[in-house]
Amino acid sequence: MNSRERFLKALHGEAVYPVPVWLMRQAGRYLPEYRSLKEKHGFLKMVQTPELATEVTLQPIRRFDFDAAILFSDILVIPEAMGQPYHFRDQGGIGMDFAIRSAEQIRALTPEKVPERLAYVPAALRILRQELGDRKALLGFTGSPFTLASYMIEGGSSADYLTTKRLFWENRPLYEELLEKLTQAVIQYATMQAEAGADAFQIFDSWGGVLPGNDYEEASLKWIRRIVDHLKGKIPVILFAKGLSPQAETLAQCGVQVLSLDYTAPLRTVAPKLAGKVAIQGNLDPLILETSPELTSKAAKRILAELKDYPGHIFNLGHGIRPGAKIENVEALLEAIREPSLLQ
Repeated sequence: MNSRERFLKALHGEAVYPVPVWLMRQAGRYLPEYRSLKEKHGFLKMVQTPELATEVTLQPIRRFDFDAAILFSDILVIPEAMGQPYHFRDQGGIGMDFAIRSAEQIRALTPEKVPERLAYVPAALRILRQELGDRKALLGFTGSPFTLASYMIEGGSSADYLTTKRLFWENRPLYEELLEKLTQAVIQYATMQAEAGADAFQIFDSWGGVLPGNDYEEASLKWIRRIVDHLKGKIPVILFAKGLSPQAETLAQCGVQVLSLDYTAPLRTVAPKLAGKVAIQGNLDPLILETSPELTSKAAKRILAELKDYPGHIFNLGHGIRPGAKIENVEALLEAIREPSLLQ
């Protein structure tokens, strides 16, 4: 059984050994080959050029032989395609070229332009599908409508998301008008990726955890449900909702095939509640990869032990890999996961 076959079996709730593994943000700043390419071309050019996006996507596959490749891209390509460009701030973080503050700005957004303006994404996926063949799984992704909206409304990265929450609380019809457009855009975007050869599609609800628990359904999850319903039969969906492990059972009921747990989720208590409902992806703390091979291996084995009998586990981080991750620790992680005794 090759990597892709193991990944697809785990994704559909089968226990396979060794556990398939990929890492969120696995193509990125911790790799010297990535830093070299970025210095030459810049981030946005790499995202928007299919051949460069392909190269960045394949770098960690060549180095570590992960079981799945995830397209190198950015969640903010959707707002950009709808008419709200973004950039990287000199002091760090993301800035939108303007913040959404009015009904007129929302009505000027064009989700119908997404297929045309993001044609470089399926172009990269088609190249990757040819390069990977049937050996490795290929993943696409997007931000959730709420997470995308938070960047668009706040004007970039935010410390408190006050402006986004106020729009939701004070002007629900206008908030929903924006989320409706974003949901349409994400559905088109995911469909494009499925048709271009992606095996699964991950939704990053990276900032859903900033919402009060009682507001999460209306502000975020109901829009994710809409997307998942539209994609049923087209492509399996993985949901990563950071900071929402207390709502794991609710998330598991939204129709996704895989629930990706962040590193705060206590597997011993959460996993039994999810068995038979979804596969689990996760959930190593990415900071472990900045310590030592010994600590990395120990932490990985603990997760494997806790999910040993779980029907469908894809090993991953509980958030994205950081620039400070050490190559030797990623190697130790893979060695621990692929230890021969796990094949027994």
